[in-house]
Amino acid sequence: MAGAGALAAIPARAQLPDWITSRVPSVPPVDYLAVAKRQLAREGNRIAQADRVGIVDFGLPSSRPRFALVDLVGGTIDLFPVTHGRGSDPQHDGWLKTFSNAPGSLATSRGAYRTSDYYMGSNGSSMRLAGLDPDNSNADMRAIVIHGAWYAEPSLIATQGKLGRSEGCFAFGEELLPQILYKLGPGRLVYADKLSAPPPSPVLPPLPGTEAIVRTSATSGQMPGQAD
Repeated sequence: MAGAGALAAIPARAQLPDWITSRVPSVPPVDYLAVAKRQLAREGNRIAQADRVGIVDFGLPSSRPRFALVDLVGGTIDLFPVTHGRGSDPQHDGWLKTFSNAPGSLATSRGAYRTSDYYMGSNGSSMRLAGLDPDNSNADMRAIVIHGAWYAEPSLIATQGKLGRSEGCFAFGEELLPQILYKLGPGRLVYADKLSAPPPSPVLPPLPGTEAIVRTSATSGQMPGQAD
């Protein structure tokens, strides 16, 4: 296993830029601590290390720090930007639309993962993941892992308004990756799903000439155009 040597070659710690941390709400949109506890209880003895959990909130866009690293011992939550897959966001507008477990989908899969061993791959230091649910059971076959990438650099949010997209992996900025890998480590839980509510759809005004029809049908109990 290439873990220790691979991690030693990367800076030990990096922080999010001030312009990102200033955007992070003082109260997270979801109680990630409660989510972590609930998902740990669901997995039972399939998770060996229960001190820290990664929660990925794909209800938020990639412009927001949405990977919550939950420390259940200290009761703290650190938030980091993370990518989603190209197949989950074909329009590349920064919002995950769909999940997929299908090989070749290039999409993100929802569900619980167990972190596995470190290795040195084409993206440098990385960590394998084992999918624990039917929705992510092909994680190993699809090579869904945690790794660093240039297109996951937080600086892209300032210039592009979003991160780039992976092929389904959880990619982090290369300076942030070491603390993710170090704090997670093998045998811990990562849980991914849409947890935050999507923004409300805009309410469009009625088309000219239709308002009276809708009001009449609602008050009379008749469908528009229905005779007395």
